[in-house]
Amino acid sequence: MIKDFLVLTRDIIFRMKTDYMVIGRVRNAENMLQLVKGIEATGSSCYSCLHKPAVPEARDLDWREQMNILESHKDFWNDQNHINHFETDMNGLRNADTVVMLLPAGMATHMEAGVAYGLGKRLILIGEVEKPETLYLMFKERYSDIEGFLESLKKS
Repeated sequence: MIKDFLVLTRDIIFRMKTDYMVIGRVRNAENMLQLVKGIEATGSSCYSCLHKPAVPEARDLDWREQMNILESHKDFWNDQNHINHFETDMNGLRNADTVVMLLPAGMATHMEAGVAYGLGKRLILIGEVEKPETLYLMFKERYSDIEGFLESLKKS
């Protein structure tokens, strides 16, 4: 269950070096969680946005409900939850050796992939691209599904 997933403090996230960071749409949380747990089962460390609640004061709610609350803030520029998510996710990108993007993904996830590329991170894409775009060429490794990617980790 997503609510039971490990919640890390901001301090830990700021200092944490990881082998992988998984980026994707929070509304695809079940698949993201499967991917994170699969990576961790190989002995690798992994960070994703699921390591922290979307809205700390509503942490007992389902992720979808938390996201509805988070996205309802009209002044996201000054909302502390939005600021904290930005800071922790940027640090997650800086501190990861490899960034894995799970499709389908939204605009924010694609922006994170661009940041990761700019930081010189190894980028892996999982899922099928619906509309070809030249910038998907930044992903040198591609897998059609989570299982295929996790199987490749077992072989390495």
